Amino acid sequence: MTVSQKNTSSVLVIGASGQIGQDLTTALSRELGPEHVIAADIREGSTHSGPSVQLDVCDRKSLYQIIDQYQVDTIYHLAAILSAKGEQDPQLAWQLNMDGLLNVLEAGRETRINRIFWPSSIAVFGPNSPRDKTPQHSIMDPNTVYGISKLAGERWCEYYHQKYGVDVRSVRFPGLISYESPPGGGTTDYAVEIFYSALREGKYTCFLQAGTYLPMLYMPDAIAGILSLMKAPSDQIRVRSSYNMGGLSFEPGELAQAIRQHLPDFNIQYVPDFRQSIADSWPSSIDDQEAKTDWGWSPTYDLERMVQDMLHQLQARHTSQQLV
Repeated sequence: MTVSQKNTSSVLVIGASGQIGQDLTTALSRELGPEHVIAADIREGSTHSGPSVQLDVCDRKSLYQIIDQYQVDTIYHLAAILSAKGEQDPQLAWQLNMDGLLNVLEAGRETRINRIFWPSSIAVFGPNSPRDKTPQHSIMDPNTVYGISKLAGERWCEYYHQKYGVDVRSVRFPGLISYESPPGGGTTDYAVEIFYSALREGKYTCFLQAGTYLPMLYMPDAIAGILSLMKAPSDQIRVRSSYNMGGLSFEPGELAQAIRQHLPDFNIQYVPDFRQSIADSWPSSIDDQEAKTDWGWSPTYDLERMVQDMLHQLQARHTSQQLV
């Protein structure tokens, strides 16, 4: 029996097969029941135990049909082309990142949708933004199509809230580290790749220079933050563009040393590529006090605890031959 047949509301996760989507779909299913979570992705082959649909979010008609069929009242819109892949095809990145968001915002205006989550990124900042403890309100001059699309998306979110009353909520994610899915084409993905290489080969070639500090966040904290933000009363959400969200800040050598505490023979070398210039334009750390004040954001993982858990989870998958 489908959600619509049971006459109950459901949540739609767009981009459910992606890095955030897999973890978020699992967390929402645990909280609401898998039958109330609709996993949507442009790719087929979802492992979600509840309803799964194939969706190109740029197809507004199909989006509206799914909202109606499953009586969706909340959307988590995660589909996007990330920073490094976006530079390889800027027009495609702009089209997907912008058209998809606008379709979801229009759904918030025209349909039964009550609440929308959309992630922004530290990529909205640029070479003239303060690099250390970058504040909530700062210079924003992104120099990647990904960052430009996220900055434009923030303005659209605030516009739709102010103009139409759409309850859209957002955070500016730093680099995300997860054991549930492999890297997806981001500049901060070295912090995920390094764990796979450490376990498979005992070494890693990093595409960023030593000493390149970037803000990072472990996925369990990211998911907890999303759920906390979405549960907060509307009058507590004072920022309708996107909240700064921080957690960790480290450089590749510090991460390698933390891994070496568990794998003493692990080695790292550095061969920077085009992603170095992207990283150099981003903050090294984030001031997220407004998120902490407004809706109680509080990360729980430090570097050592994150590394220990990542290695434990991936080693367990390696033992069961699931490490890819």
